[in-house]
Amino acid sequence: MTQPFDLAQTDHLLTTTRSVRKRLDFTRPVPRDVVLECLQIALQAPSGGNSQPWRWLIIDDDDKKSRVAELYRKAHDPYMEMNRAVAEQAGKLDSMEKIMDSSSYLSEHMHEVPLMVIPCLLQRLPEGASVADTAGFYGSILPAAWSFMLALRSRGLGSAWTTLHLNYEHDVAEILGIPDTVTQTALLPVAYYTGEDFKPAPRRPVEEIVYVNGWKQR
Repeated sequence: MTQPFDLAQTDHLLTTTRSVRKRLDFTRPVPRDVVLECLQIALQAPSGGNSQPWRWLIIDDDDKKSRVAELYRKAHDPYMEMNRAVAEQAGKLDSMEKIMDSSSYLSEHMHEVPLMVIPCLLQRLPEGASVADTAGFYGSILPAAWSFMLALRSRGLGSAWTTLHLNYEHDVAEILGIPDTVTQTALLPVAYYTGEDFKPAPRRPVEEIVYVNGWKQR
């Protein structure tokens, strides 16, 4: 007989795995074997045709982390200035301030994270790829990346899905020796988190965002 999951524990993990930026412990080393254990779990995630078209690049060399972080900041700062201007114009600056402050904090300290992980796909999308091709392409890495973040969370580590370094993907590839045929999909800073009070975030009621059998049919 199949043993049931502990739903309370499972639901707690799923509803309290946050993007961690300001509560990453930059002073505590992250052992590679812990990250490899989490990746071993992540590799159980589905991929298109079970092709498993991925590679996972761990970066814990201080010089390489600093060079990648510098490119991340180079992309982040103008991006954040633009978002701040848009939020101010829309009268939403106050509600967005916390998120933008958290994002800026991570950008400023990215070089201090004990370890970075870059999930990669072993091919590139052709120019003008269809919606179906694009969905299938990234759908072969996103489930595994989320499983990785969940596995980190269950072991007291935090991360955040970031992509701004992709504005300088070629430069990052040169630093890390990534071939031109490979696509970087994200940059995941990894560190032990501080505190134990993560909780579900405010979200709209499910009744407001679910349609049944047709658009806007509830």
